[in-house]
Amino acid sequence: MMKTNQEQAYNEFNENHISLRSEIEKYLVHWKWIFLSVIVFTVLGYLYLRYTHPEYSATTVIMIKNERKNGLSEELAAFKDIGILSSSNKRIDNEVEVIKSRQIVSEVIKKLDLNVNFLSEGRIKKQDVYKKSPVFVTFLDKDENFYATDTSFVVSIVSNTEYRLYDNLKQNFRQYNFGDTIESSFGRFVIDKNDLSKYSEVLISLSRIDRVIDRYRARVGISPVSKNASVLRISLRDRVKQRAVDFLNDLVFQYNQDAINDKNEVAKKTKEFIGIRLTKITKDLSSVDDDIEDFKLDNNFTNISVESQLFLENIAETDKKISEIDGKIGMINSINQNLASSEDKFKIIPAIMIESEPINTSISDYNTLVLRRKKLLETATSKNPVIQNIEYQISQIGSGLKEGLLNYQGSLTLSKSQLESEKNKMLGKIKAIPRAERKIIDIIRQQKIIAELYSYLLKKREEADISLAVAVPNAKIIDLAYGTNSPVSPNKNFIYFASFLLGFLLPVLAIYIFNLIDTKIHSRRDIEEQLKVPFIGDIPNSLSKEKIVIGTNIRTSTAEAFRLIRTNLDFMLANNTNSCKSIFITSTTSGEGKSFVSINLASGLALSGKKVLLLGMDLRAPKITEYLEIPNRKGVTNYITNNDLSLDELKFTIPQIEGLDIISSGVVPPNPAELLLSDRVDALFTELKKQYDVIVVDTAPVNLVTDTLLIAKYSDSFLYVVRANYLDKRLLAVPNDLYANKRLPNMAIVLNDTNAKRGYGYGGYGYGYGYGYGYGYGDLSEKEKPWYKKIFK
Repeated sequence: MMKTNQEQAYNEFNENHISLRSEIEKYLVHWKWIFLSVIVFTVLGYLYLRYTHPEYSATTVIMIKNERKNGLSEELAAFKDIGILSSSNKRIDNEVEVIKSRQIVSEVIKKLDLNVNFLSEGRIKKQDVYKKSPVFVTFLDKDENFYATDTSFVVSIVSNTEYRLYDNLKQNFRQYNFGDTIESSFGRFVIDKNDLSKYSEVLISLSRIDRVIDRYRARVGISPVSKNASVLRISLRDRVKQRAVDFLNDLVFQYNQDAINDKNEVAKKTKEFIGIRLTKITKDLSSVDDDIEDFKLDNNFTNISVESQLFLENIAETDKKISEIDGKIGMINSINQNLASSEDKFKIIPAIMIESEPINTSISDYNTLVLRRKKLLETATSKNPVIQNIEYQISQIGSGLKEGLLNYQGSLTLSKSQLESEKNKMLGKIKAIPRAERKIIDIIRQQKIIAELYSYLLKKREEADISLAVAVPNAKIIDLAYGTNSPVSPNKNFIYFASFLLGFLLPVLAIYIFNLIDTKIHSRRDIEEQLKVPFIGDIPNSLSKEKIVIGTNIRTSTAEAFRLIRTNLDFMLANNTNSCKSIFITSTTSGEGKSFVSINLASGLALSGKKVLLLGMDLRAPKITEYLEIPNRKGVTNYITNNDLSLDELKFTIPQIEGLDIISSGVVPPNPAELLLSDRVDALFTELKKQYDVIVVDTAPVNLVTDTLLIAKYSDSFLYVVRANYLDKRLLAVPNDLYANKRLPNMAIVLNDTNAKRGYGYGGYGYGYGYGYGYGYGDLSEKEKPWYKKIFK
């Protein structure tokens, strides 16, 4: 029992080993195409690297200041208490969009003239000579027409004072002196010399600014350094390292300048509002001063009593508080008027800080959203979803702000009522003061109220002025832009690796797909996977044009294959006690090489010294005489239909093979199936078996007609020919059914027309029935074996 398990395990190992080797050999047999593909793709990779412009990477690191979370410097923190600086919390993702906005990128491009490129013609490709051009151009009319122009022209240096200006096709030119003003369709420009020693000619290209903006926006990468940090890393890839560095530095500058402008806009609006109020208060204060002067002159009034002075001070203090409350209520009313304005629902609210942090924060957030909406409207319409979302946020904050202002105004009104009640009590106590004295007190009190309000507004105006002077940028530069010394694209190692991989995988994939959709039989393994029929051998295709490939001195692979089949036949028929062995040759369809196998097998048997007859029993399509290129003769058909005809009259020989007799099929009858049922067929085989050691019978294909099945009873063995690269695998069901139902006795498979370059099949399998016979690479010396056979032993 143990021995049986070991044998089974050994067989399973061999099957798996052969399977892996066979799969690999399916690709190795096409190694030349794979190698050629790798070479082609590697060359393509080299050409790609040769003609592709290298790109360099530049990076800058900034920190977005969060003023609400101690984002102010020590110098500016003092101003926070008086409400000069905003305390809005900037969201990093919003700031990323602001940095990459078309407005800011456009400003950078215009400042650096990045829509103008200077190119020098090289042997392989054009080289960008940013800041290294022999000339520089000053465009005098940078208007909309200039920024919408797509054109180019060539400047060719003639001397230190002159140059030629060609069109983009370099067909027409005009000669100018350096410094001349040139008129063009896109405006006036001046060309001056820079460093004439480097290049003698330069191509100047102008591009539409909207395309340049889109190109740079797509190439700018912004990412946070860490998840919870407000530090951003901004990078850019460009053909010129210095241009990338200049762009990033100016991008951060323009972003900061834009933030400062936003803050200044709020401060300017506040200052304008305070100025209007001061003008009115100044007039009121001047009027009260005049009243005091007139009253004193009219009443010769110079002094008041100590008691009157005390009441005056108390009432004045109360009036001051009431005045402050009135001022705050006035500011609240002004803010409400801005919020309720029908002319512009989205305008800046004056940032006058009041004693309510939630209201101050809401005003700051409201102004931030209004400014952001204003920026977005420069490049989008009001129907843009982002703008509509911002308008919705503005509406929500405005509603909350109105409610907060209403509550705050209610508390101020209550405080004012309490103060007025206290004031009325004190006024009742000074009724005893003479009328004139009381009147002067009222006038002085009014003067102090207006003076206090005037002083308050002056203070607020000064705060607005300071805010304009100390507006700080949003971003702190941690690292100025710096560029890599070596190009980051294209990656040579990756390109060569990808080229090699593509060159290897594409043919392998093509071979895999071809094998996947290929339904033809190619090897012994294709047969063994679907059939349980014994395999007796395969026959490689013959490179010779000879019809008979086996002979006494012939040692070709095809001849050796027939010798092996002859040897395996001896073992197949070893237990057969008949004096004459009849071997029938058939196939599934026509064209699989039955006649070729029949003739050469019969020739091989004759060479072994046996008396052999080759009998043609394919009555419908006789091939033996046609294959041997001899005229058709009397044969089996004539014998069956003519009782007077003897077998000796039908036999003939060929000079190539001694000892081989041949009987052809004869004329094609109208009723071959009926003829084969004749008693003369039985008499034919009976007589022939008395005269010969071996009879090789060429029969009709079994899938087309029933002729072969009618005479199968006269056979000792059936060789079923399957042609490689010809028969569909699905037709293997035919021999499988015949073998399963035992309709063809002692049946074995012969694989015909295999690839001779692969040896006698795929890998030198041991053919036969376990007798140890086989051929293939196993018969070759170590030096003669292909290189991949030495690896996969």
